[in-house]
Amino acid sequence: MSKNTGNTILAILTGAAIGAGVGILFAPDKGSQTRVKIKEGYKDAQKDLEKKYKELSEEVKTKFSSSKVDFEGSYDDLLSSMSHKTEDVITFLESKLAELKQKNARLQK
Repeated sequence: MSKNTGNTILAILTGAAIGAGVGILFAPDKGSQTRVKIKEGYKDAQKDLEKKYKELSEEVKTKFSSSKVDFEGSYDDLLSSMSHKTEDVITFLESKLAELKQKNARLQK
């Protein structure tokens, strides 16, 4: 979770708690009506948090899926490059082996 998102969630929770406290202190309504308002405020804050959570989840999923694609592409490129390098090394070793065979053949005469 990013620092910004954590701060946003903390601000929402703090605002909901302060709003509920102020609502209770200055409520001109009966206690039962005040409790209903607090429950509604709580439900609104809960919906906001759920919305933020879903947005954050989607953002994280998107970033990880694109990172996975980037990683897979890099991995394929690396394997391809290694394959070409391996072929170059094998070709070099084959030429050196041919040279050594020629030298060995001259020495055996």
